[in-house]
Amino acid sequence: MILLDTDALIEALRLGVEPEDWAISVITLIEFLRGLKPEKVKPVKEALERAFTVLPLSNSVIEKYCQLYSSLKRRGQPLPDADLLIAATAITFNAPLATWNTRHYNRLKRENLRLIDPAKLGIKRRRQPPQRRHGYT
Repeated sequence: MILLDTDALIEALRLGVEPEDWAISVITLIEFLRGLKPEKVKPVKEALERAFTVLPLSNSVIEKYCQLYSSLKRRGQPLPDADLLIAATAITFNAPLATWNTRHYNRLKRENLRLIDPAKLGIKRRRQPPQRRHGYT
């Protein structure tokens, strides 16, 4: 199973890439749905739940989030809560995270977060950012 970050989910849907053994966090689901018109939320939510495994905020994810939060706070490297919850979900479920947001998530590699370039899943970015070092394993 591979967990898609919100950026990868948006591009996968835009391109019509067929999900394989892909999952999304409930946080990714919320981030995606909040940008829709209210009348579209329910049908889109149901379609995403059919296409992807939606991983919940279980007690294990919450505990991992707290551990990661504390570790990053000590290092002076905080992350937005949504990103930290998605990372905690990936670590808890032992799933690599497909994302282009390596700037944030690289901070969690020492916490056993594995990153994967969404392009390796057939998800190509609409626009290419300026060249920089990526932190994929």
